[in-house]
Amino acid sequence: MLFIGMAFSRPSGRAADAMRAVEFTAGISPYAEGSCLVKFGMTQVLVTASVDDRLPPWLRGHGRGWITAEYGMLPRATHSRMEREASRGKQSGRTQEIQRLIGRSLRAACKLPALGERQIRIDCDVLQADGGTRCAAISGAWVALSQATEKLLRAGDISSQPLTAQIAAISCGVMADTPILDLDYGEDSIAETDANFVLAKSGRIVEIQATAEAAPFSQAQLQAMLELATAATKQLFKLQSQALTAAE
Repeated sequence: MLFIGMAFSRPSGRAADAMRAVEFTAGISPYAEGSCLVKFGMTQVLVTASVDDRLPPWLRGHGRGWITAEYGMLPRATHSRMEREASRGKQSGRTQEIQRLIGRSLRAACKLPALGERQIRIDCDVLQADGGTRCAAISGAWVALSQATEKLLRAGDISSQPLTAQIAAISCGVMADTPILDLDYGEDSIAETDANFVLAKSGRIVEIQATAEAAPFSQAQLQAMLELATAATKQLFKLQSQALTAAE
C-alpha cells in the first residue's frame, strides 16, 4: 500500500514521468487505405482506415465528409476470455463512449468539407489490453487516417489535404498524491485519479477526460498531469511521423 509522505514507487517501477515503450507500425494491412499497429507497452491495438463513398443519409447533399470510429476488444485481449459484444447483440456503454471519443478526436483534426461527400471508417481492434487502450487507439488512428487521406490526395480524389492537425493521446493519473504518466492496468486499477489527454501538435487541447476515483484532485495536480501529457505527446508526434515516413 502506498502512503503520502513515503518514497513514491509506481507498481510498474517507472519514474512518474516515464512512458512505456511505444511503437507505431504504419501500413501493416495490405487491404485498408490506411493502417497502423500501435503498441504502448503490453497494450496493442490494430487500427485500419477504410474509405467509403457512401455517407449516412443525414449527411448527404451537404458537401462535406465524415469520420467515424468503431472500437472493440478481442476475447482474449485480457487475462480472462470476454464474450464478443456481437454475440451479446449490443455494445457496452464503455465501448460506445470510447468509439465516440475516437471519432470526435479525429474529426477535430480534419477539415471535413475537404473530404468531399465520403466518409472514412476507423476500426480499432484491441489485440492485447494492459491499460491506455483508448489513448493507443487514438494515436494509432491518426496514423491510419493520415495514410488514407494521403492516398485520396495522390489519387486526385480530393484537391487538398483534409488533416489540419496532428493529434495523439496519453493517459495520466494520480497515485499517492503524485501525478504519473501513462498508466498500465495495474496502476489504472488502483489510481486515485484517472485522466486521458488528447492533444494537438500545435499545443492546443482536443479533449480531456479526468475522473476522481478515490478523492478529488487539485487544480495543481490537473496542471501537472497536463504538463506530463504535453511532454509525452511531443515524443508520440515524432514516432507517428517516423512511422509514416518508414511506410512510404
